[in-house]
Amino acid sequence: MEHETDFRTPSRIDPSLDRLAANAATVSQEIVDVDGFVSDLAERTEVLLNQLRKAHEGSGHVLQMNASVMSTLQNAFAELEQTHASFLEALGQSQTAGKLGQEVLTWVDTLSGRTKDVETVLTDVQSSNEQITVIAAQVNMLAINAKIEAARAGEAGRGFSVVADAINTLSQQTGVAAEQIGDNVERLVAWIMQLQSETASVSVTSGKLSAVNRVSQDRNVAVREALAQSVRQMKLVRDDAVEADHALRDYAPRVEDTFTTMRQSVGGITETHERLHELVDLSERLVQDSIAAGGGSEDKPMIEAVQDRAAQISALFEEAVETGRIAYDDFFDCEYRSLPGTDPEQVMTRFTPLTDMLLPEILEEALKLDPRVVFCAAVDKNGYLPTHNREFSEPQGDDPVWNMANCRNRRIFDDRVGLKAGRNQEPFLMQVYRRDMGGGDHVLMRDLSAPIFIKNRHWGGLRLAYRF
Repeated sequence: MEHETDFRTPSRIDPSLDRLAANAATVSQEIVDVDGFVSDLAERTEVLLNQLRKAHEGSGHVLQMNASVMSTLQNAFAELEQTHASFLEALGQSQTAGKLGQEVLTWVDTLSGRTKDVETVLTDVQSSNEQITVIAAQVNMLAINAKIEAARAGEAGRGFSVVADAINTLSQQTGVAAEQIGDNVERLVAWIMQLQSETASVSVTSGKLSAVNRVSQDRNVAVREALAQSVRQMKLVRDDAVEADHALRDYAPRVEDTFTTMRQSVGGITETHERLHELVDLSERLVQDSIAAGGGSEDKPMIEAVQDRAAQISALFEEAVETGRIAYDDFFDCEYRSLPGTDPEQVMTRFTPLTDMLLPEILEEALKLDPRVVFCAAVDKNGYLPTHNREFSEPQGDDPVWNMANCRNRRIFDDRVGLKAGRNQEPFLMQVYRRDMGGGDHVLMRDLSAPIFIKNRHWGGLRLAYRF
């Protein structure tokens, strides 16, 4: 077939070309390793840049919120100071009221004693008044007797009778006065008794009030100390907030500077990454040219093997078209139809069922070429891998991470290595890449590919990946 290209091994190998190919492969390996490191660095710095961007955006918001918090703290501190001053004023008035209450209690106790003294005096008065009443009655009896005797004396006792009448009248008036005094004294005694009862009640109430006032004073003192402590603490908080505000205002420009520096660094890393890609391409061309010139004897068996198997696949595909097993255009179907429920996504084309029948034997035999071989698979020009080795063609499960490693058929690998392998039309392509082994571990691999043609139309390439 016109599209087939044989890789012929020169009859005589120049050692210098072999060394050139080996050195070129080593340079390519080192460049890919550095490129992988820069790629990881670019991802990490991009994550860091996003975090700094959020911090940069958030710092302005934090400044606004902090200004609001500062205003709230200042107002709260002023209100707390005003509350403290008002409480101290109220506490002073409460203490004054307590002193007045104590004075009232003392006066009530004194009044109680004085009413008892008045009661004693009134009792004495009442006793004396009773004696006066008795004396008045006795005088009245004497006056009656004197009047009787004066009547017996006749004319001689008339003067004595007048005196007796006067004395009788006086004694009656004295008795009436004594009776009135007695009534008044009794009412006064009753009033004094009532006053004593009320005074005793007031005294008890005043005592309770005094006790409550003492407890209230003690609690007010405790509240005063607590409030004073709150004022001191609030002042510390306010002072700390002021200091934090100053620090934050100093911090915001530093975040701005750091963000700018990091953005510039990311730009530099991106540029370095792009230049490393160019170096990778250049190193691969150097490897290609050195092997084509006759070097790289170590890789020639692998190159011949992948070319031979790519030619076999081309022949199988052409035969399938010629026998009517598939339409020619169906082999170039690029309408990748997603398989529902797959994660990572798997897709189908019109040629996938046929590659599942034609390719497994060739792909599995390739694994026996060398213990270093990891996989062998054909991809179309878009990196679509319809049929893989059985080891990597397990049915998908519920774990996307497990699926990623074990269900690699029917997947599109449109990374740099996969696309170059599928689109290369040179006799062979030697690439070096880092294979992700999971958990952040990577292994340097060689990806050797040869193009696959169907009736002189480029379909894709056969990839053979093996460890160093």
